[in-house]
Amino acid sequence: MSHALTPFPRRAAASAPVLPAVAVLALLALPLTPGGAGPADVVSGLMVVYCVIRLLRERRRPLSRTAAVVLGLPVVGLALAAMGTSSPQAGLVGLGRYLQIFVLVPAAVLMLVRDRTDFRVLAWSFVGLALCQGAVGVHQYLTRTGASYQGEDIRAVGTFGPQDVMGMATAVSLGLVCAVGIALGRTSARQRAIAAGCALALLAPLAVSFSRGAWIATALTCTVQLVTAGLRRALKVAAAAAAAGVILMGGFGVGTELLQQRVNSIAQVTDAPDQSVVDRYTLWASATGIWRQHPLTGVGLKGFPQYRDGHATLALSSGAEIAGAGAAYHRQPLLSPHNMYLLVLSEQGLVGLLGLAGSWLALLVCGLRRLLHGRDRGPGADCALVACGLLVWLLTDFVYGDIGGPSTVLTAMGLGLVAWWALAGEERGDVRPKGGMRERAEEVVAR
Repeated sequence: MSHALTPFPRRAAASAPVLPAVAVLALLALPLTPGGAGPADVVSGLMVVYCVIRLLRERRRPLSRTAAVVLGLPVVGLALAAMGTSSPQAGLVGLGRYLQIFVLVPAAVLMLVRDRTDFRVLAWSFVGLALCQGAVGVHQYLTRTGASYQGEDIRAVGTFGPQDVMGMATAVSLGLVCAVGIALGRTSARQRAIAAGCALALLAPLAVSFSRGAWIATALTCTVQLVTAGLRRALKVAAAAAAAGVILMGGFGVGTELLQQRVNSIAQVTDAPDQSVVDRYTLWASATGIWRQHPLTGVGLKGFPQYRDGHATLALSSGAEIAGAGAAYHRQPLLSPHNMYLLVLSEQGLVGLLGLAGSWLALLVCGLRRLLHGRDRGPGADCALVACGLLVWLLTDFVYGDIGGPSTVLTAMGLGLVAWWALAGEERGDVRPKGGMRERAEEVVAR
């Protein structure tokens, strides 16, 4: 009897090191309390502390030289921007947030993921989170209990609420990218079929999120994944996606007039832009003006709101309207340019942008190089497509958004998977070290 029960504890013990990262994603499916750090942010910090304790105990080098350099590139620009801010407290808060999202959490995920099996566990966790948030979002749309959109409470925001209106769209998009990567890989036929079904199911909540930036980033990323996986497979998946789109838009009534207007507005942002687009263009111009006056180191972390009005035109509105999904009507101030590159440029200058963008570019180059190698080898194709897909989505979405809100930890977790594939995935593969738990831990930390 005991022998029959042995495999499950062994499997549970084998997956134990990556469970803290899974817990971070799982907590993002819970309803968020207003104000303060979310539970996922807290657990992501504890995950970093856990990795530090392990490293001190084992006295091993945590990262390779390449990984340390790539992940550490943003630190110099962040430190200069933190020292240059007018408010030391705001500078420290901003420094901690940037280090959490772009350095510490990705490095922790890189150390916790040991092989492609762990990678797939986290990728499926992204898909699971997307399905949970997507189900809540579709329910909000159908029952008109979502965030306010053009006078109707129909915008799907999941458990993130209207304060983080991009939260559900981000979670669903990243989950869809992971599902497409798994479906295009060379895992078992059952996993590929389930992943393809999940990807199709996530199209509906993505549509009713009314997020044009998420739509563009997801469409571009999935196209890149399909083309990379092969032309024949790309045509098959494109046909299935088109059929699903016809069913969603027609058969199930997802194609409402408001949704069609939102889709059409993507091509009309220069001809007849709505107020949200006008605000975005104005904020972009303001960020550019701030950078021109402070080109090297910017105005300091958290400094954009203070300098915004001095460079903005009268076209900028007083704030975004927030209502619905359990929140009373109020106007939320526009405290960022809604463009990650311009936010970094205005607050950290060229030094900060070169550090962050250099880190992302190095991850992209290493990831794409190993993606081609993964396609040749076969078993790691799904990991390659997921990792590179996540990075392409993030870099595209940064054109339309920036960090902020509880969902930002998803960016850090995604970058962690990207970092593992780009900087360690080729060496670790699927083979786990033999021996006891202590020997396994020592081998993981050594690598």
